[in-house]
Amino acid sequence: MAIPGGDDLPLFSAVSSSARQLFQLLRCISFGPKAQVQITKEGLRFTVEDSRVMQGLAFLDKALFTTFSYTPTVDSLNNDQDVNDNDKPPVFQISLPALLETLQIFGVTDTKDRWSSRDTGVTGSFSHGGPAAAFDNRILDVSGVCRLSYPALGAPLCIILEEKGVTTTCELVTYEPEIQDEIPLQRDRLTQKIIMRSSWLYDAITELSSTSPTRLTITASPSAPFFTLSANGDLGSATVEFSNDPQLLDKFQVQRRTVNTYKFSLVKSASRAMAIASRVSIRGDEQGVLSLQFMIEVEGGAVSFVDFRFVPYLPELGDDDADADDEENEDENLEDLDDE
Repeated sequence: MAIPGGDDLPLFSAVSSSARQLFQLLRCISFGPKAQVQITKEGLRFTVEDSRVMQGLAFLDKALFTTFSYTPTVDSLNNDQDVNDNDKPPVFQISLPALLETLQIFGVTDTKDRWSSRDTGVTGSFSHGGPAAAFDNRILDVSGVCRLSYPALGAPLCIILEEKGVTTTCELVTYEPEIQDEIPLQRDRLTQKIIMRSSWLYDAITELSSTSPTRLTITASPSAPFFTLSANGDLGSATVEFSNDPQLLDKFQVQRRTVNTYKFSLVKSASRAMAIASRVSIRGDEQGVLSLQFMIEVEGGAVSFVDFRFVPYLPELGDDDADADDEENEDENLEDLDDE
């Protein structure tokens, strides 16, 4: 792509006092080779997709940065497109592994033995030390000031890291965007909304992994058993049940019994977020689309959200159909966990 010139002011620039928290949030969605980046006035939206049946979204709010500047180009404001198109933020793709390697370039010590899990590749210290441990210098060895800039459409994404007088500059090639639409979640047609401690979901997925399953079946019902995760694999089957106990489930809203099945390996790809988040909102709509929305505590007492969406397997012939009640649930925004 051609790089327009004539302006010294970059299209986007931001400074973060901690590369560590950027690394940890983006690592939650590191299940794909490329991330699609959307720059807005409110922050940076990173989206990763797998075969159009799974998406992971991490939103880096501008509050995570000490400075944040987004200046639309003059050309985009003066072109012949509609006014709504003029306001469309720039979108591009980058190599996510390259970005993560860049953000931890000063964290050269090998911490694998301290925080990798034999079965999941997820930090064991996170689940025992709590969400705050995910942002501990002793765990990640990633620190320093991080400067991001995107000079113009088609230009590389520039990352400058500074620590103890050492400055490293990296330029990541940007690519044309490939993800056209997000997996839709019908918020006005939710069949279930369950909020619980994220560590319990992480423990359940870890337990079910022992059977080497290929599919995960999620059953939600207004009557017992209320919330069930079942997995089947070559080594057998396993089930984890959650009762509708306020000490277990912060919120339990299920209008009717639903049964949906998903590819287990895709759901397990969200394990990094499960391990470091404080709570998770589990939502499903009438089409069976599953949303796992994680609330992650970051430095300074703030919170960030990472959202995963999964498309279910098509129901097989002979499966029991759920009741056809169409009762609408209230619309939910991305920060619905804040209401608790």
